[in-house]
Amino acid sequence: MRIRPKVIVVAGVDGAGKTTLARRLARELTAAGLPATYHLNAGGRRTMDRVARLVRLRDARQLLGRHGYLAAEVTTRWLSIARSLLVATVVRRAAVMDRYVYCQYAVMRARGDGGEKIVRALYALFPRPDTVCYLAIPPEQAASRVLARGYDLEDPAHLAAVDAGYRTLPEFATFIVIDASTPVAEVTATALRVLGPATSREGGGGPAKAGRVAQPTRAAGRQRESAGNHEPPWP
Repeated sequence: MRIRPKVIVVAGVDGAGKTTLARRLARELTAAGLPATYHLNAGGRRTMDRVARLVRLRDARQLLGRHGYLAAEVTTRWLSIARSLLVATVVRRAAVMDRYVYCQYAVMRARGDGGEKIVRALYALFPRPDTVCYLAIPPEQAASRVLARGYDLEDPAHLAAVDAGYRTLPEFATFIVIDASTPVAEVTATALRVLGPATSREGGGGPAKAGRVAQPTRAAGRQRESAGNHEPPWP
């Protein structure tokens, strides 16, 4: 009998659509008979930046310093993931994770932070996910989506560095890569298809071909064509 919850992770750069897809997956999986809950595992950057601006500083890194900010970020994400896993275990539902440990490693590599071995040791108690869906998107398109939110900005060069950080992780070969530049419905349909065995109630079989680029289904393609300009935009 499986004790820990199924863990499905959605990862990618800011603006790739992680939150939108993770929320949709939780709803779709629940409707399909696999009770699932959405969990956000952010590092607290926006909250810390708001605090910094209250005291007239540029951002959290200026407020806390490089090492202080990294420590706060790592700790915040550790607590978020621990809480998410605990809640999913108690309620006995699959956990659809919006970000996970890999996000921390990737952003650290993008910034040139040291200490990844220490952070990996701190995160080592967290289970390996059943599936990781990596949302691939051109950095310029991701930055445009972030700008459209109206409350944040991202430099495409930084997003490209984060993407490179993900792709150099030793775990990346096990990720399912999904083209996130397409409409929401198509990305969702592709993700649901590639989850496949990982969404069964027993065991954690995982997708049969991890490490590959997932292709959209024909049904998703037809849906995209028929939707035309009525396809809802990414938030």
